[in-house]
Amino acid sequence: MSEQPGPFGVRRAGVLLHVTSLPSGDLGDDAFGFVDFLADAGCSVWQVLPLVPTHEEDRSPYNSLSSMAGNPELISDARREQPDNATLADWCAQHRDWLEPYVEFVALRELQGGTKWWTWEPGLRDRDPNAVTRALAPVVDRVVELKREQWQFARQWQRLREHAAEKGVLFFGDLPIFVSLDSADVWAHRELFLLDERGQPITVTGCPPDYFAEDGQRWNNPHYDWDAMAADGYDWWRRRIARQRELFDLVRIDHFRGFEAAWHIPADAPTARDGKWVEAPGAEVLAALIDEAGTGTLVAEDLGVITPEVDALRTSFRLPGMKVLQFAFDGALDNPYLPVNHDELSVVYTGTHDNDTTVGWWASIDERTRTQAASHLIDPDEEMPGALVRLAMQSTARLAVVPAQDLLALGSESRMNTPGTETGNWSWQAPPDAFDEELAARLRAVVGEAGRQ
Repeated sequence: MSEQPGPFGVRRAGVLLHVTSLPSGDLGDDAFGFVDFLADAGCSVWQVLPLVPTHEEDRSPYNSLSSMAGNPELISDARREQPDNATLADWCAQHRDWLEPYVEFVALRELQGGTKWWTWEPGLRDRDPNAVTRALAPVVDRVVELKREQWQFARQWQRLREHAAEKGVLFFGDLPIFVSLDSADVWAHRELFLLDERGQPITVTGCPPDYFAEDGQRWNNPHYDWDAMAADGYDWWRRRIARQRELFDLVRIDHFRGFEAAWHIPADAPTARDGKWVEAPGAEVLAALIDEAGTGTLVAEDLGVITPEVDALRTSFRLPGMKVLQFAFDGALDNPYLPVNHDELSVVYTGTHDNDTTVGWWASIDERTRTQAASHLIDPDEEMPGALVRLAMQSTARLAVVPAQDLLALGSESRMNTPGTETGNWSWQAPPDAFDEELAARLRAVVGEAGRQ
């Protein structure tokens, strides 16, 4: 592989741990301590899930009130700072394009008792400026508070990034390709989505039947009106990726294949089985994203139904793909997740936030799969999950990322998410003092053996 710019210029190791999974669940001392742990363990990448404000019902970071705002629940009370009026005003002006719709949307949503925006009276539903101004006049203090929350989040994240930079640790973020229907994004930019006159989707997102769900998955996001987006050179996407690069050194594009073609499910269809693939202008969108984000900063989540066209789109832009070892051992020699089939322009994982932990996975697979796995391990006698962690680190992939649950040898009870289910997800937190010196030393040895940093 020719030399890659930026983070992929060297072999790196990282850990996947969402901020909510820290013992404190916020950007306080535990977050700073985890950066120190990574540095002590010889790792230079901290991968997180989207940092966006979530819906009350499911708390999923992939179903947010805004694709660009920060989650105020991540703010550490102990590290709060008070901006002066000029500082706050300057920051708000710089982020006006996403901040104004967000604070209006949240304040109105609160006034409407948390109901969906498309059920609001027409003036508010359609974001008529006069109607919005009249409705928000009695709660102007709340609007200012919402802006101050976003400044506070940005300030604490900036402090954490500065600390990470001092320790040589990069942040690896996650950009869901689609956005929630009940979001400031759709409310403020209905013209960019395939909606009817009432603001309802004509078709919704999802994926066909696969490893995770026999009926496929119905995600219920609205689809983009790509023609409308093309008219201004994909400005919304440019602003979105620019916001992500404010926060992260690397950005994973979740469901990358949706840029080549997306699964369109009729809004009234009972399951995702009734959908069909509809082509998207992937090359045009990616050209705009890379122009804004810079080369060597994006990663494609290319799991699931991947066609030659999707591979060609990814490779034409030199984007690293993903290799998940839990998918590798079906006995097929051409399995792309087998270590012998990895290429350098990849990110290798034991599993992701959508998989069972490696301990849980190992307990659930049959003897044939175990035998297949053992034949590829560095040391077949090494116990799980350490054996799979070592295999990931030894991969030719430039970046190896291990979920924190696998470092801690935790079982299925610590799984982060089970796709296709609506309860019991996104709630796992590491126990206090889990990331100690002994664990750092063990990880540092495995990372060092693999020539990573």
